[in-house]
Amino acid sequence: MLSVQIVLFDGFDLLDAIAPYEVFCAAELFADGALSVELVTAEGPRSVASGINGLKIEASGQLDPERAGIILVPGASGDIAGDGPDSVPAILIRTMNSALTDLIRQALERQDAVVAAVCGGSLILAMGGLLEGRPAVTNRLGMDLLGSTGAIPVSARVVDDGNLVTGGGVTSGLDVALYLVERELGPRIAHAVEQLFEFERRGTVWREKGISPGTQKAITNEDPNTANAEKATLGAQYNKTNRVSVFEGDWDATIATPVGKLQVKLSISTRDGTIHGTATQGDETVEFMNPLLRDNKLAWSLRISKPMRLNLKFEVAAEGDQLTGFAKAGVLPSSKLTGVRVSLP
Repeated sequence: MLSVQIVLFDGFDLLDAIAPYEVFCAAELFADGALSVELVTAEGPRSVASGINGLKIEASGQLDPERAGIILVPGASGDIAGDGPDSVPAILIRTMNSALTDLIRQALERQDAVVAAVCGGSLILAMGGLLEGRPAVTNRLGMDLLGSTGAIPVSARVVDDGNLVTGGGVTSGLDVALYLVERELGPRIAHAVEQLFEFERRGTVWREKGISPGTQKAITNEDPNTANAEKATLGAQYNKTNRVSVFEGDWDATIATPVGKLQVKLSISTRDGTIHGTATQGDETVEFMNPLLRDNKLAWSLRISKPMRLNLKFEVAAEGDQLTGFAKAGVLPSSKLTGVRVSLP
């Protein structure tokens, strides 16, 4: 029997969870009980408030990562903008910091389990460091953030990466569930459910198979022509020593994130007219990526692992020994950065 566990958490999106639930329940009828469907939470049986007017749904069990079958994680519903406790980013971060992340990690390590995610559910897994290097999709509003976590964003309705299947925006939960029914139980059962719901799946399911499209050449950082052009451009920018010097030195910086304050030491210098920088947090030191001076502000990207794996984009300004600016990743709220210069090079 194929087991399907649909995960609920406070603030979950109703359609993300209930649309797949109905699809799997219909498949259960047509397949003569060949699968079972259960609503679960990371904590165990309880009443769970959705993000749609607080409507509550009863979860009957606790997520079991050792159980073979399908685990489906929905996204969140709430305020799209801002960083309040009822905003989508805040709900996703709270859920990522719950026991759910470790349970999903255990499931992904199994050969007989498939983890599916709909809409912002992909971001919960990605921010927890579970999708690094893996192709996935989420709501179009969160694709930049998905890429910032180290996942490989694919603009498709459904992305199949073996034991990981992800869907785009809210209604893609229907497509994800129908695809999984076809993949696990066969096309005739999936077709019967489609006829019952008077709904046909949208789009081609993306899989890393077949001939790779050759009409567009992917440009990578290893492309020598691109690298030389970037160096020439950046060299011209960085050569303005009088503007760069205001950023040089060691800075004690604080980043106020939605999950707490981070203390970071920034070291900024110039060599041969080019800006270099590192950020040290605890015992981890990471180099700035693509530092660029523009309009008297210094911008760069930084790969961090705490409190979650993200590729953050920074932009700061310096006045005397004071540093101010922000760090941002995708749709997550900007985090304010402040710093004090503690030494000169």
